[in-house]
Amino acid sequence: MNQSLQKLKTKMTEHELDLIYIDEPNLVGYFTGFESNPHERVLALFLMNNNIFLFTPSLEAKDAETHSSIETIVSYKDEENPWTIIESHLSSYDQPIKRMGIIENNLTVERYNHLMHSTNAQETMDISSAIQDIQLIKSTDEINKMKYAGEMADKALEIGMNALKVGISEQEVVAEIEYEMKKRGISEMSFQTMVLFGDHAGSPHGNPGERTLKEHEFVLFDLGVVAEGYTSDVTRTVAFKSVSQEQKDIYEVVLSAQKAAQSAVKPGMTTGALDEIARSIIEEAGYGDFFTHRLGHGLGKTVHEYPSLSKGSTMVVEEGMCFSLEPGIYIENQIGVRIEDCVYVTADGCIPFTRTNKNLITL
Repeated sequence: MNQSLQKLKTKMTEHELDLIYIDEPNLVGYFTGFESNPHERVLALFLMNNNIFLFTPSLEAKDAETHSSIETIVSYKDEENPWTIIESHLSSYDQPIKRMGIIENNLTVERYNHLMHSTNAQETMDISSAIQDIQLIKSTDEINKMKYAGEMADKALEIGMNALKVGISEQEVVAEIEYEMKKRGISEMSFQTMVLFGDHAGSPHGNPGERTLKEHEFVLFDLGVVAEGYTSDVTRTVAFKSVSQEQKDIYEVVLSAQKAAQSAVKPGMTTGALDEIARSIIEEAGYGDFFTHRLGHGLGKTVHEYPSLSKGSTMVVEEGMCFSLEPGIYIENQIGVRIEDCVYVTADGCIPFTRTNKNLITL
């Protein structure tokens, strides 16, 4: 039994649960080692006091046997009702299920109803926070995988910057980045790659479109890759040809905020304090109303994990945590600047996963 699964079993005992059900693919991968995208089919981990089994579509059963740390694999064919098979297998253990742990924020109502019928559970408990606690501190192996994902994100930035030229569209740059990354063995980005020109970057979560690049404007890149099951996330804002002094000044404010927060990271402080460090610099420069989101978020197997680095958060920073630091200034229909590195916390500070220069790059 791997370490993460052992921790989950401990949580199960602490909360007096008879069964834990997990069907979120990334979490199934995290706890079993079997990475899969089952689409609409049921892929689920069933953890009981004395029995564990992985339930998979039959077309993935062989892969599950090869790559999963779970010995018992139960599968079903497309023409079969998965819940009938699940109910039959659970009943074979002759183990009453009174209290069941589920993940409320990703369990569909349909599956919840099937599950309650198949288990006859008397009550359920949301185990989301318990799983967040398990995933919060990353192992050396996880951090090494995220280092590689960070290296690939730096390469993606380089590809994107090299693609910039007058008249190219945001979507064309996105296509160039993702095509070149696939050629390097990266089959999946962490999220929709964001490339925004000039005024388009005034929206923190803008959508790349047909907007074409002009001289003397900023280009905002926000991207990440999935490598070996783990994610990266990085943002850089660069100048295409020379930009105005006002643009440079806004950039320097964001850069100061990002560097200050990153330099301040250490175990024992709170994530809210980190947000305040960055936010106060932007507020003092007169742009407080234009920094409209939290400072950062955790990441690991998914690009948005616990914790949240937001104003007032009392979460204490610990060695082994991984999170983003991404302040920004966004003036609608005018300009947007964001700078982001994701870091892992060490005994006396933090180390970034991405290394692309943060001083203003002019292309």
